Amino acid sequence: MIKKNIEIIETKINQAKAPDQDVLLVAVSKYRSIESMLAVYEAGVSHMAENRVQEFLEKYDLLPGDITWHLIGHLQTNKVKYAIGKTALIHSLDSIRLAQEIQRQSQRKNVTTNVLIQINIAKEASKYGFAQEEVEEAIEQILNMPNVMIEGLMCIAPLDATEQMLNNYFKEMKSIYEKLKILYNNTDRIKMRYLSMGMSGDFELAVQNGANLVRIGSAIFEE
Repeated sequence: MIKKNIEIIETKINQAKAPDQDVLLVAVSKYRSIESMLAVYEAGVSHMAENRVQEFLEKYDLLPGDITWHLIGHLQTNKVKYAIGKTALIHSLDSIRLAQEIQRQSQRKNVTTNVLIQINIAKEASKYGFAQEEVEEAIEQILNMPNVMIEGLMCIAPLDATEQMLNNYFKEMKSIYEKLKILYNNTDRIKMRYLSMGMSGDFELAVQNGANLVRIGSAIFEE
């Protein structure tokens, strides 16, 4: 079932993307068993994401060492030290305070930590992230943190958004992404490689609007 689900998702991604658009599929494995995650790995998906540090740590040593791990949930500052050095990408950099702690722990371990800046594109009170008008100022502050590498942007669209609303949010994210790419093109500590948006219910729309990383859970693991 999992292998078939992944094939369907990859077909949909290929149909939605532009000819020159590469899209990274990240399997969101929260609450999933080790067996089901191994099935995903054996089907050729080696990028996996967890929401919670504790669950990530429980699975980290039980799964193949060449899995590329992403952290996508809200990261509490007191949990940062456990994730540094083990995750390839933290998607949810949502405050300067968190960035400062990532810098502190990364410096301690003598590593560089790759992050995505989370934008609260729909201005939802229940969601974390920077408002789009705060992003440039946040980047300027993070540029003073030598162990933090900005690799792009991330957003979580509202669950109850209509297709038109989703289109608008994703278009807005793409616009911010392209603007920042131009603005910081010659900065060696900003790569702007990833626009992480789109989940099981909306990944096709996200890809059509320029997402090059999608975070998919239920569409992979469930019937």
